[in-house]
Amino acid sequence: MALLKETAYLRIFGAFKIPMIFFVKPSVIELTDRRAVVKVPLTFRTKNHWGSMYFGVLCTGADCAGGIMAMKLIDAQKENKISLVFKDFKAEFLKRPMSDVHFICDEGDAIQELVKKTVASGERENLPVHITAICPKSSEDPVARFTLTLSLKSKAKAS
Repeated sequence: MALLKETAYLRIFGAFKIPMIFFVKPSVIELTDRRAVVKVPLTFRTKNHWGSMYFGVLCTGADCAGGIMAMKLIDAQKENKISLVFKDFKAEFLKRPMSDVHFICDEGDAIQELVKKTVASGERENLPVHITAICPKSSEDPVARFTLTLSLKSKAKAS
């Protein structure tokens, strides 16, 4: 039930803030303090002319996995408002994804430390976050790897 709530949150956020997220219909498969797994289905919306997942959709999936992990950890600390943005993006496409793709982020511990550092410093803090994309129906081998630099800034409370 909790994963349905997280999936709904991700899609509603996408509908209002980032329509591409809503368009590709991601689902949250796993979300803990240490790991996020987001699935993007291979459909007519997400395929390219070769029948594999379009690279822009792959990038959107990586953004969702890293973003939902960071949002969960930011929301867990209630004291400070923190804004997040990805400031750069690197991708390595290894194989054509010919089925649904799972985007895996195992960076929860590092992101949690970044949140603490951001609150303590009050300054913008950055962290490279690694995402691996796999097609579990065919293989556990990665089809793509991504590195997104997560940039957090604590918003000062008004007195």
